[in-house]
Amino acid sequence: MYRIDAHQHYWDPARGDYGWMPKDDEVLSRPYGPADLRPELARHGVNKTVLVQAAPTVEETEYLLGIADATPSVAAVVGWVDFENAEHRKVLERLAAHEKFVGVRPMIQDIEDDDWMLREDVQWGFQALIDLDLTLDALGYPKHLKNFHAIFTKYADLRVVIDHCMKPPIRDFGAHPEMFKDWANGMTRIAEDTGAYCKFSGLVTEANEDWSLDDLRPVTEHVLEKFGVNRVMWGSDWPVCRLRASYDEWVEASVELTRHLPIAEREEIFTGSAKRFYKL
Repeated sequence: MYRIDAHQHYWDPARGDYGWMPKDDEVLSRPYGPADLRPELARHGVNKTVLVQAAPTVEETEYLLGIADATPSVAAVVGWVDFENAEHRKVLERLAAHEKFVGVRPMIQDIEDDDWMLREDVQWGFQALIDLDLTLDALGYPKHLKNFHAIFTKYADLRVVIDHCMKPPIRDFGAHPEMFKDWANGMTRIAEDTGAYCKFSGLVTEANEDWSLDDLRPVTEHVLEKFGVNRVMWGSDWPVCRLRASYDEWVEASVELTRHLPIAEREEIFTGSAKRFYKL
């Protein structure tokens, strides 16, 4: 079974547009490119990846498209445009002309206003994605679930995938079980009321350093039950995952967490869903 990694990053901190990145972080604050990931992909039978933006600039998106042009394993690029500037409709149209550009990811987790996505001046962006047959990667926290539900139901034709299961605070679930309940309820509403997909990715970085499969299992079981394997896609979130796990360790954990499923269903998670959603 070959695999698609539906969520990975390449970056160069020297570009200067990664405002979220700690400057002295020995894992994150260094360049990562295709040569760094190539051995990992080969070892685990991953022959295509989805390269996702990590900076809120069009320049970074163009940088990623340049990498994609030179890297056969990159099947798609999820970029960024400024939803607060309606003139960026033209930018979106220009980017959409690139054969590997598939959609955008507003960095909602970093925006102070939790209701930003409801603002009238950004609505053009969601409609433009529909008009241009592009996708939305929904990046946020559980506190954003209610508003994402509103957007996904308002724009029923929007092709949307939730990044990292909406970053459930796994490290806090033991002491605060109500946090799991709130996250689970919000995800259930979206799964039942919309056609959104969900990325099985980014979970180890929401857990403690000494995370175990048992810490992750309630999240993966809930997502698989509510969204179904046809709307769940696996991703590594490399190199961010390296804060808690190597590529090898995350692949092994993901395989274990889905081992109980029939082969055909595992193929959906590791290949089919991403291929269908991003039209690869």
